[in-house]
Amino acid sequence: MTRKKITTLGALKASGYESISIQDELARNLRQRLKAGEPTFQGLIGYEKTVIPDVERALLSGHNINLLGLRGQAKTRLARQMTGLLDEWIPVVQGSEINDDPLNPISRGAQEKIAEMGEDTPVEWLHRDDRFFEKLATPDVTVADLIGDVDPIKASNLKLSYADERVIHFGMIPRAHRCIFVLNELPDLQARIQVALFSILQEKEIQIRGFKLRFPIETQIIFTANPEDYTNRGSIVTPLKDRIGSQILTHYPHNREIAKAITAQETKLQQHHSDIYVPELAKDLLEQIGFEARKSEYVDAKSGVSARMSITAYENLISTAERRLLQSGDKKTSIRLGDFMGVIPAINGKIELVYEGEQEGAEQISMHLINEAIKTLFPDFFTKIEKLEKADEKGPYDAILSWFFGNNELFISDDLNEKAYQALLDSVAGASEIVEKHMGSLEPADRYFMVEFLIWGLEAHKKLNKYRTFEGFQFKDALGSFISGL
Repeated sequence: MTRKKITTLGALKASGYESISIQDELARNLRQRLKAGEPTFQGLIGYEKTVIPDVERALLSGHNINLLGLRGQAKTRLARQMTGLLDEWIPVVQGSEINDDPLNPISRGAQEKIAEMGEDTPVEWLHRDDRFFEKLATPDVTVADLIGDVDPIKASNLKLSYADERVIHFGMIPRAHRCIFVLNELPDLQARIQVALFSILQEKEIQIRGFKLRFPIETQIIFTANPEDYTNRGSIVTPLKDRIGSQILTHYPHNREIAKAITAQETKLQQHHSDIYVPELAKDLLEQIGFEARKSEYVDAKSGVSARMSITAYENLISTAERRLLQSGDKKTSIRLGDFMGVIPAINGKIELVYEGEQEGAEQISMHLINEAIKTLFPDFFTKIEKLEKADEKGPYDAILSWFFGNNELFISDDLNEKAYQALLDSVAGASEIVEKHMGSLEPADRYFMVEFLIWGLEAHKKLNKYRTFEGFQFKDALGSFISGL
């Protein structure tokens, strides 16, 4: 018998349908996926061996879950994907406020309807996409919002006493009966509101004012939170933590390759961006900025650096090159190191600075993080620059440094067209030779980016001086600028 033909309680019973709790439903479907070797969650790159196995164990145990981690660690995305483990359709008593199971109704309204209509009680079907509820915990959230309260208007319209439970207006959690309910940023919820969740988590019951209700609510509750020691806004009360079955720690990408895969997956690029070439080193550099920020003494480590920073920074990087392409009239262009100035607004909005960082200023710290990323990646491609070099020994970068020491300067304008940009870098004696020596033969776009990376790397190691103007970047020799007092 098909679902469309099952429209009454009698037809549902005849079909052989059996009631099952949402926890058992999730566990059953998860077991099927694991046996079949199918992925449980999609698009959560970097969690395959860490977070996802923990979540799977918690679901098999029938636990409510607290996803604990810093911002930008895909906690909410993980919770939303759990709907994929639900049955596609479930039957509910038609008109029920709390998705009553026709074979096991818990609300008074559904019980009375079944008692009156019997086998002819109408049944409707609820899709799994409609079985997801989400609420952001804010200080103004009340018990009435989450659990319910007396509705005086309903009492007046139905001419009922306030002692009659039919005057109750159910909150979000009862309405999420047989559904997944996600409560984001749990520490922001006032302690007295957290206390109201105790009986739901432990006894699976709700309590509304003075009513003697014993609703066996079947809700899969997922909390998300920042570590309580990392926030000054609030914390999770200890008895509530004790009632949450599994607490699972999320994390940032462990390496650049994972970070690049996440950024590539999440970045929204347009079709016309195919005219913009992005060297692989530029992608590495972009991700390294995030790694530098997470360990920087100027950035508040307790606040974290969201993975969204790399995503928005990459979009800004592409937009910077697109803007130059539109202005120059070129048909194609490639990312330049100077384009990384366009990612500074994305960095500024994603990091929380400590006092020393605030004193330096957000833009200066963002520029510092870019330089630190260049310094970190520089030895992967070129000879490591030692802090102390002997005067009588020839250095690996003497050719290019000699060119700058000969009173030559390099000014790279932000809006240079491709031809002028390439000619300018070709004029720096020794740069292309050093790149070819270390990297071999490269495509032009990669080669010119690598030449610019070499120059920026020498400046990051204080072998050259770099000055930012409104139009672009100027590079000079470090010693000459020092002597001249510039």
